[in-house]
Amino acid sequence: MVHFLYRLFTVALLVLGSGAALGQSSEPANVAILLDVNGAIGPATSEYIRDGLEEARRRQAKLIVLRLNTPGGLDASMREIIGEILKSPIPVISYVTPSGARAASAGTYIVYASHLAAMAPSTHLGAATPVQLGGGSGWRTDDKKDDDKKDGDKKDGDKKRAPSPANAGEAKAINDAVAYIRGLAELRGRNVSWAEKAVREAATLTASEAQSQRVVEIVAKDLSDVLSQADGRTVTINDQQVALHTRSLDTTAIEANWRNRILATITNPNVAYILMLIGLYGLLFEFISPGAVFPGVIGGIALLVGLYALNLLPISYAGAGLLLLGIALMIGEAFLPSFGVLGIGGVISFAVGSLFLFRGDVPGFHLSWAVVATATIASAGFLVIALAAVWRAHRRDVVTGEAALLRSAGQVLWWADGKGEVLVGGERWAAKSESEFTRGDRVRVLERQNLKLLVEPDPDVPPKS
Repeated sequence: MVHFLYRLFTVALLVLGSGAALGQSSEPANVAILLDVNGAIGPATSEYIRDGLEEARRRQAKLIVLRLNTPGGLDASMREIIGEILKSPIPVISYVTPSGARAASAGTYIVYASHLAAMAPSTHLGAATPVQLGGGSGWRTDDKKDDDKKDGDKKDGDKKRAPSPANAGEAKAINDAVAYIRGLAELRGRNVSWAEKAVREAATLTASEAQSQRVVEIVAKDLSDVLSQADGRTVTINDQQVALHTRSLDTTAIEANWRNRILATITNPNVAYILMLIGLYGLLFEFISPGAVFPGVIGGIALLVGLYALNLLPISYAGAGLLLLGIALMIGEAFLPSFGVLGIGGVISFAVGSLFLFRGDVPGFHLSWAVVATATIASAGFLVIALAAVWRAHRRDVVTGEAALLRSAGQVLWWADGKGEVLVGGERWAAKSESEFTRGDRVRVLERQNLKLLVEPDPDVPPKS
């Protein structure tokens, strides 16, 4: 009987196992996975896209739709996202939406990397020039001499030329960006010349213009329209032509998980900056007042998290150095009698370092003026409070040590032949004096000589008659 039950149990396990295996080998789910990118592209975005593509593979989805509305972002994060798209076994459609949205800078590269590209009406893309190179004095224009001409001296054939980098380093960076986007355009069969123009001249296109110039394939008013127009198109995946059947797909949006949301929060430059300041001031307070514990713990955690976030962001070491120098000068003002010189210099260094902390003008990755102003005022306030505390400490009477003993009042315990014992501050001291005293007389300490005090009659006590 036991043997029969064992065989029955084994057969049941085999049946369940085979059913699970059949379920795993079933047809891919008739679903399209939706991933949303809103705002600047950074480390949190690349991790979210990577996790989303992995989840789509796990669910055996037939399509991934990447909905874009971004001003651009970090180059390293953009390249990670594009790398994930290029190796994806599932076709990816980039869809710039809703109306009024944009896929600027890094977003343009992602659009070019996708298997299909779509845009909603009244959207635009382009301006893909590396932002670290733009907007500064490092750029020049080849028509500068033409600008010096009078309007009447210019010929009708004169055309304004695109800005060009002013040094070899910038030329190298922009040529690398051009080669990168040209490679993506050639891979997907899109307009190569406009891709280069978007980088070199920061050119932009509206949705209709992008479709007419073969930059995107689809202009659609909503997601269902995108799926309808994509149906029947052929894309290349792993060197193989794959026909899309998207008209009847269900859609499932994947939200960012808690780790993505935390990473997105701490890699916000304003948050990372504030965390760093909390950490520095927390540890400073712990060093000034040992044993408080709480400021040290909070400061240590905040500083580590802030430094981790800054490690992922494009910081300027010169700006960070100025910021730390400003903090050091303000701390020095509290301990050195510089009459405000160190403090004022520290406040200026702190403010300038904060403004220069992040390199370039990467969209979405710069400090808010309001945050910098608040942090500078708070640091200056900390300096004022520290100076006030030091000033009060200097004015306060000394209550310990030899300095507190001098000029202290005491009472004679016994006296004979110019020496005796006195009671000062609750302690018995050997004492000597040129004056003669009797038990109970009041005296004032003039000096301490090793373990003996030199005393005199207390001037605040009238002499005995």
